[in-house]
Amino acid sequence: MAESLAPDLERPARIEVDETLVDDIGTLLRDGQRGMVLNLVADLHAADLADLILHLSPDDADSLFGWLPEEKAGAVLPELETARRSDLLDEMPPSEIVSLLDEIDTDDAADVLADLPDEVAEQVLPQLEDAAEVEALLHFGDETAGGLMETDYVSTRVTATVDHATEELRRCAAEVDPVYVVYVLDQDDRLVGLVDLKTLVLARGSAAVADIMDAEVVSVEPDLDQEEVARIMERYDLVALPVVSADGRMIGRITIDDIVDVIRDEAEEDLQRASGIAGDEEITASIFAISKGRLIWLMIGLVGAYGSGLVIRGFEGALEAAAVLAMFIPIVMAMAGNAGIQSSAIAVQGLASGDLWSSDVVKRIGKELAVALLNGVALAIALALIVLVMGAVGGLGDADTTRLALTSAVSLLIVIVLATVLGATIPLLLDRVGIDPALATGPFITTSNDIIGLAVFFGVASVLYL
Repeated sequence: MAESLAPDLERPARIEVDETLVDDIGTLLRDGQRGMVLNLVADLHAADLADLILHLSPDDADSLFGWLPEEKAGAVLPELETARRSDLLDEMPPSEIVSLLDEIDTDDAADVLADLPDEVAEQVLPQLEDAAEVEALLHFGDETAGGLMETDYVSTRVTATVDHATEELRRCAAEVDPVYVVYVLDQDDRLVGLVDLKTLVLARGSAAVADIMDAEVVSVEPDLDQEEVARIMERYDLVALPVVSADGRMIGRITIDDIVDVIRDEAEEDLQRASGIAGDEEITASIFAISKGRLIWLMIGLVGAYGSGLVIRGFEGALEAAAVLAMFIPIVMAMAGNAGIQSSAIAVQGLASGDLWSSDVVKRIGKELAVALLNGVALAIALALIVLVMGAVGGLGDADTTRLALTSAVSLLIVIVLATVLGATIPLLLDRVGIDPALATGPFITTSNDIIGLAVFFGVASVLYL
């Protein structure tokens, strides 16, 4: 094999942020070894630096952030959790905050500025290089297309040639990053098309932009919710999405890196809500803030559990007459909760992805009813067989095994059907009235199905067994 004439250049190994690195950096920070610290973190991506700062002690994090060059410190700010970012900027003079925000994109600068105290933000905003653009972004909601977009983009006129468009791309390349497409505007700044970079590079310089542009442009208005923005970009495989005013004027763009953050944040929020957490808990949040976000749901769960207790107390006579019924209480509660969680989770996932609409209530309920009947029959038969086997080996004492098997099977079938249908229906109904369907899962569904399941079980037992 011929020997390569190219020099054998060794690429530097990527530094992993782990406990060893955190300990080493912490020691060097406390020893005042600024040069060694900066050398170690020089090749770290902004996201990795943010992760490092998150795991350092507050004092060490302050020291490291203060030592970073302005460009790198600015890039780290949008990657930090809100609480840790606030801690780092809390004692920083407004002039230094201005220097950091001038290093990042306008959309990221607006996000950071929105989290600052009002009195600090009022001092910082007028001093920014892109103050007008950042101020315009602050008028949009945090979770809207306008709040996500950045105002920097590359555009050209519909009357321009490829040479003119290419020159405009070169002129803006240093300030606009990343560049995916060149947007084509008319004389009134209305978006009429776009040209991707491959098409632009391959076209003749004298060709008209209007002849090579794609006129079928997917765009959104600034007040659109960020979840819908994410769905649109996923549906059409977009890496950049233009944002236009009501009359079609180009005002900004949303890039795929911002949407990845949205998808992650929305997924985390839905998972937290489904688990009985307020939906905005961060690792760096204070103990009081975490407790506040969880306590209300635990209180609701306490009330629901008390309701289950009242149901059991209402059938105290049935338990005294047949103590063997008590062994089925955890079975009924567990199966009701599990069946409800399964169906509600699928409904919430479908609503979140846009595949399931609130108008699908009847169709969805019909499908879940069929599934519930199939699963319910299978589980009822299994439970009945278990009861019969236990009765045969003397595990149920002198209980009427046949009637007990029938009672347990019928009640379990009814409970699973009711729990499954309710689990699928409640998220759809909540979505229709404008309430986050993620609230339907977790404690809400589990608690309500526990109460319903117990009531059904003791009702059936009273009729068939006692």
